[in-house]
Amino acid sequence: MMTIIEYYYQVRNRYNEIKLNGHEDYEKCADFIFLNRTCFNGLYRVNKEGKFNVPHGKYKNPLICDKENLKLCSNLLQKVEISFGSYEKVLDKTDNKTFVYFDPPYRPLIENNSFVSYDKDGFDDNDQKLLAKRYAELNDKNCLLMLSNSDPKNTNENDNFFDDLYKGFQIERVYAKRMINCQANKRGDITEIVVMNYKRRKQ
Repeated sequence: MMTIIEYYYQVRNRYNEIKLNGHEDYEKCADFIFLNRTCFNGLYRVNKEGKFNVPHGKYKNPLICDKENLKLCSNLLQKVEISFGSYEKVLDKTDNKTFVYFDPPYRPLIENNSFVSYDKDGFDDNDQKLLAKRYAELNDKNCLLMLSNSDPKNTNENDNFFDDLYKGFQIERVYAKRMINCQANKRGDITEIVVMNYKRRKQ
């Protein structure tokens, strides 16, 4: 008899094959929902081959299929155009009536961190700089912009990487819970940055 963990890895292998071989979309979607609800902390990460490689999580009774929520999301997305590809292509469609929220791969807080990439192509400091350049270009088009990222000052008070990169824009530091660390005692509230080209209304 197959265990729950064995079944998880069977589905993960199938998901990776469907993703690479282009089988029916609904099969991939169903497997993705299952993996998202049962993998470690709901994390999405791929290896250098582009294969989903997150291990099984520890859940007593996970809700795999939230039928009502899925229907609600489906209804909300009926008039939404979803684009897949480089953000560069998507942003060509923006104008002064566009709100853009950037959620790039976060810059690692620890140098030489063995886990720094959620994507096979990675996202290093040069990519962060290119994104900041695009952010400034969109600002010139009068788009409303918001971007989030890690706050390097959590580990190095003198690290002004983002402060320098987004100088002239509004940078706020907000507290957020980090739930990804495999060690529970290292999870908790730390600051992250939110960069905006507009002033947030006070509540």
